[in-house]
Amino acid sequence: MADISTPSPKPQVSKLLDPTLALNTVQTTLDKFLSAANVEAVYGPLIEQGENVVIPAAEVLSIVGFGLGLGGGSQNATEPENTGSGGGGGGGGRVLARPVAAIIMSPTGVRVEPIVDVTKIVLAVFTTLGFMVGMLTRMMSRRQRPKLND
Repeated sequence: MADISTPSPKPQVSKLLDPTLALNTVQTTLDKFLSAANVEAVYGPLIEQGENVVIPAAEVLSIVGFGLGLGGGSQNATEPENTGSGGGGGGGGRVLARPVAAIIMSPTGVRVEPIVDVTKIVLAVFTTLGFMVGMLTRMMSRRQRPKLND
């Protein structure tokens, strides 16, 4: 007996977005953010003043977030094309750096001088005082409850 095969219709290929494109974008973005945390970002160039050498040091913080999405759809037997759709993505990030110390090398030795951020200290003090005043006000208002008349 001979096999008689009938030609089958062409297989329908889904026309979704290529996920490797999205992954390449994510990889590129992450590479940029990770390069911000290298040694050159943390330690600045040497500053020479006579016999003294100063190396500035910083704190570097990289923050990144992203999201991706793909989609699809079902194909009806009456429609020749896939009616589904999909795609999407987004992201963002920030690199923060602030000076934290200066390393000073002199003929007498090496010392590390911290860099004090006065603005941050003042804000912390005002925040603490505001919290304390709020709590004291709340505690005092609970002590002065009205008396009930019999």
